Amino acid sequence: MVKQHDPSGAPGADIRAGRLDRAGYATNFAAAVPDLDQQAALVEANRCYFCYDAPCIEACPTGIDIPGFIRKIATENTAGAALRIYEQNIFGGSCARVCPTEILCEQSCVRNAEEGKPIPIGLLQRYATDHGTPANQHPFGRAAATGRRIAVVGGGPAGLACAHRLAMHGHAVTVFEAKPALGGLNSYGVAEYKVPHGYAGREIDFVLGIGGITVETGKALGRDIRLEDLRRGFDAVFLGLGLGGVKALDCDGENLQGVMNAVDYIADLRQVKDFSKLPVGRRVVVIGGGNTAIDIAIQSKRLGAEEVTLVYRRGAAAMSATGHEQAFAQENGVVIRHWARPLRLEGAGGALRQAVFEYTRLDSAGRLQGTGETFALAADTLFKAIGQTFVPDPVREDGRDLLVLKDGRIAADTDGRTSLDGVWAGGDCVAGGQDLTVAAVEGGKRAAEAIDRVLRKKAAA
Repeated sequence: MVKQHDPSGAPGADIRAGRLDRAGYATNFAAAVPDLDQQAALVEANRCYFCYDAPCIEACPTGIDIPGFIRKIATENTAGAALRIYEQNIFGGSCARVCPTEILCEQSCVRNAEEGKPIPIGLLQRYATDHGTPANQHPFGRAAATGRRIAVVGGGPAGLACAHRLAMHGHAVTVFEAKPALGGLNSYGVAEYKVPHGYAGREIDFVLGIGGITVETGKALGRDIRLEDLRRGFDAVFLGLGLGGVKALDCDGENLQGVMNAVDYIADLRQVKDFSKLPVGRRVVVIGGGNTAIDIAIQSKRLGAEEVTLVYRRGAAAMSATGHEQAFAQENGVVIRHWARPLRLEGAGGALRQAVFEYTRLDSAGRLQGTGETFALAADTLFKAIGQTFVPDPVREDGRDLLVLKDGRIAADTDGRTSLDGVWAGGDCVAGGQDLTVAAVEGGKRAAEAIDRVLRKKAAA
C-alpha cells in the first residue's frame, strides 16, 4: 500500500483531499487480493477431493456445487465452472470477492484436517466467474412468458437475484430502486478494493442480460410508490429494502463537523470517479467492530490518512468482522483498540478535535460496564460504524405497520413470505438474516421460487 508523505509534519486538524499522487490512489484501490492465474487455479483445483457429501456445500448459503465447479476448473472447462456457480448464485462473481469464505465454505473444507490449509474456494470461484462468463450472451434463457407481473422493491443483491430468477421463469419484473443506480451494497457499501465500482456495474448488466426486467431508479417506497398500489398493480411484490438507518452514538459532540456515518462516506467513495477529490482526515477514529468499520478504516488509510484507530467496546472475539478482516486492517496500518466505548466528542469552533473514551469490562453477569478510566484520541474525522437498522417508514401508512415486524425488521418465513398476502421479502431487511451479500442473494432466489410456485398454482386452479 502506498503511504502519504506530508512534508509539513504539522499535527493540527487536517481534513483535505489529494493526499496522494494518482499512482498512489491507483495502487491503493486496486484489488486487494490478486487473481489466480491459470496454472495456480489448476494446481489448487486438483487439491480438491471432490467430496460426494461435501461439507463446503452445506456451509454455502446459496448451496453452490463447489466440488462440481472446481472439478470443471481442473478439467479446464472454465465456462462450465462458471455456469455451475451461476445456477445457484447469479452474483457468484461479487460474492467470490466479499463473502467471508474463511468462516463458511473454506472453514468446512476437509483439507483443513490434513494440511491446515483449505482449498481457496473463493479465489477459484472468482477465477471461474472472471474467465468463464460469456462476453456477449447470458448463460440462461427465459421460459415462455407467463403474463404475470412482479414488482421488486430494492435493486440490491436480494432484489436483483429475485428479479433474475423470476425472469428465468418467464415472468415480467419491474425493479424499483430509490438510489440513482442499482447494486445496493455492491455499488454503495462494499470497500472499493473488494468490488471495484466498474466490476459492480458490469455484473449488474450481466444479471439484467436475462431480459424481461424493467428498471426504474429514483423510486422510493413510501415516497414515490406505495405498497398498496403495488399490490393492486402487480401479481406479487418482493421487498429487498436493505438497512437504511444508522445507529447513533448517543454521546455529546455527535453533531460536530468531522463526525460522519461510515456508510455515507463509503457510498460517496464508491461513486466518485477521482479519489483525489475525496477529503480525508489526517487522524481518523472509527467506532465499531463489523465489516463496515473495517472497510472504512482501511479505505481511510488508503486515501492517505496518517493515523487510523478503530475502537471497539468489547474484545476481538466479539467483533462481527472476521479474524481475517481484523488482521487485514492491521496489515494496512490500522490500530485496533478493544474494550473501550465513547464518552464524548470534543471540538473547537464547531469542528471535532478529540474523542474521549472509557475503558470497559464485563461484570460477573457478563454485562458490559465502564471502568471509570478514560483516554482521549486526537481526531480530525470520526466515523460511526456501530450498525445499521431497518427503517420501517416505507411499510407504514397512516401510522400503522402494513406488515408484521420482528426485532425491528420484516417478519418472513423461510420462503420470504410476509404477513401481507402477495408480499415477500428477503435480504438484510428480514428478521434473523446474516447481513451477508451471499445470504441476501439466497433470500431473493428462494423468494422468487416461492412466488413462481404460488403464481403457477393460481394459474392452474
